[in-house]
Amino acid sequence: MNQNTIQITDGNWTQEIHNYKGVTLLDVWAPWCMPCRMIGPVIEELADEYAGKAKIGKLNADENKKPTELGVSGIPTMIIFKDGQEVDRIVGVVPKNTMVEKLDYYLMAD
Repeated sequence: MNQNTIQITDGNWTQEIHNYKGVTLLDVWAPWCMPCRMIGPVIEELADEYAGKAKIGKLNADENKKPTELGVSGIPTMIIFKDGQEVDRIVGVVPKNTMVEKLDYYLMAD
């Protein structure tokens, strides 16, 4: 994980997601998941490109209970939050521009 990607856990959920004012892209993944590993480098790129504009985080589905609470049934799942509330969800491997379009939309929607 690069310096712009935040590791999200059950323990820091409230601080990093729930109480955060702004846009967050959360990648719910697992180390054994090949599609997750395929999209991982794209998430890292987005973290660098959106540094200072949006928070990009990764939540390991094997090590945390939060994915179950969020109703995640397949991984990778990318969830977009605005001001701590879920506003969008992407399931599966998608092109980078799909995530860019959604992030840009929520960054401009005020």
